[in-house]
Amino acid sequence: MKIISLISRISLMGLCLIPRQVIAQTLPLNSNLINFNSTPGETFLIESNARQDYIPLSLQFETQENLAYCGVASIVMVLNALSIPAPKAPEWRTYHRFTQQNLFDNSKTQAVMTSEMVAQGGMTLQQLGELLASYPINVNVYYGSDVSLQEFRQRIIDNLKQPNNFVLINYLRHTIGQEKGGHISPIAAYHKESDRFLILDVSRYKYPPVWVKAEDLWKAINTIDSASNKTRGFVLVSSQ
Repeated sequence: MKIISLISRISLMGLCLIPRQVIAQTLPLNSNLINFNSTPGETFLIESNARQDYIPLSLQFETQENLAYCGVASIVMVLNALSIPAPKAPEWRTYHRFTQQNLFDNSKTQAVMTSEMVAQGGMTLQQLGELLASYPINVNVYYGSDVSLQEFRQRIIDNLKQPNNFVLINYLRHTIGQEKGGHISPIAAYHKESDRFLILDVSRYKYPPVWVKAEDLWKAINTIDSASNKTRGFVLVSSQ
């Protein structure tokens, strides 16, 4: 099927793809990963019946502003997608929106971590959950060591089928064939036939969004984060 017909189908379905010309990729993808910016990658989204998160996340997409801010960019995307009351963004005068600069203006957030602490060392899964919980939302943290592949897959699919809730995944890049350390990004969709999740990678300067096998991603969260000596995992977030 030609790309133009795929895009037309998506337009009719009320979906929006990320234009090819704005996706930069500086590192090659392993063969086990499927680039969203490809015919198979687009087809998977069309065929997916668990994609409620794709549009709200794509509308609020953020590229992390430094190498340690993957968690910050992911949190900002989710808070804006949930329409949580936001502080003023000085760069836009009187307009209110969560940004990677004003996220830490909340005193409760600063009590968990400061922006300087994150910039120096990133964040663990527990810190990700606590930073999210400093805002008026429901947060459930799951460690990779505590969930089976079946539970991992089903919990995320259930979330992706419902509106107004989101999934942030904390995984080891190396395990899925990328470079190289721990990373955090949102999951936007699931394709049943290929058993793959779509990761909207917030390091857009490094990798495009990719479809990754559920089992590979589960293995990637079952890795030890040396900063916490616990496994990585995922966080489910919803409105209160």
